[in-house]
Amino acid sequence: MTNPWLKWWTDSVALVDQPTFPRLLLALILGACIGAERQWRQRAAGLRTNTLVCFGAAAFVDLGLTIAPGTTQVIAYVVSGVGFLGAGAIMKDGANVRGLNTAATLWCSAAVGACAGAGEMLDAVFVTVLLIAINSVLRPLSRAIDRRSLAMLETRTLYRIRLLCDHLHQIEGEYELTRAIALRTLVLRSIRAEEVEGSNASIVQAVVESSTHDPGVLKAIAADLQALPWVQSVEWTETAPETE
Repeated sequence: MTNPWLKWWTDSVALVDQPTFPRLLLALILGACIGAERQWRQRAAGLRTNTLVCFGAAAFVDLGLTIAPGTTQVIAYVVSGVGFLGAGAIMKDGANVRGLNTAATLWCSAAVGACAGAGEMLDAVFVTVLLIAINSVLRPLSRAIDRRSLAMLETRTLYRIRLLCDHLHQIEGEYELTRAIALRTLVLRSIRAEEVEGSNASIVQAVVESSTHDPGVLKAIAADLQALPWVQSVEWTETAPETE
């Protein structure tokens, strides 16, 4: 008569010896490592979510390769399925979009699980290390780039120039205003002309961008245009980007 405890022990050892067990165990550990870093930063997809995604991807890939060896169709389904899951983590908050990094991390967690499920243990560990490094090391670098770009944007100033002339010289007024702007270190953002109701006058209006805050350039443009005999008046004001 066979000892039931001995049979249980033999079955357990046989189960551990199967390649499925170490693959799923590795996926569980690596997913927990990825999720721990996300949980530490208080992200929406934290420890459990990343662990489940990584473990589930490994289980599906391992099952697909066990049933139909040599096919990669299951991996394609895992990639598309996790893509839908990541889309749920993306939220629009006013003019900003939040959750893109969370969705990308979930996608990479599935890649780690797929590598482990396919038996590519070293690849799974390597991708995990790089993923954690990207979320940790590149964070200060991205913030430094944001601060740098915002500092450059803050130095740019927008000016609005209005030229009043008679209607017969409207086209000439557009040309002279464009030429005066081109002679300076300014960037023309927009220009338009419109007739003044109840008179034969026209207003030519342009919005220009300057890399520095230098009202002297605008005063020089106004003086050049004011010297033209058919120009009635020239005005300029500093404006904000949203009022273009």
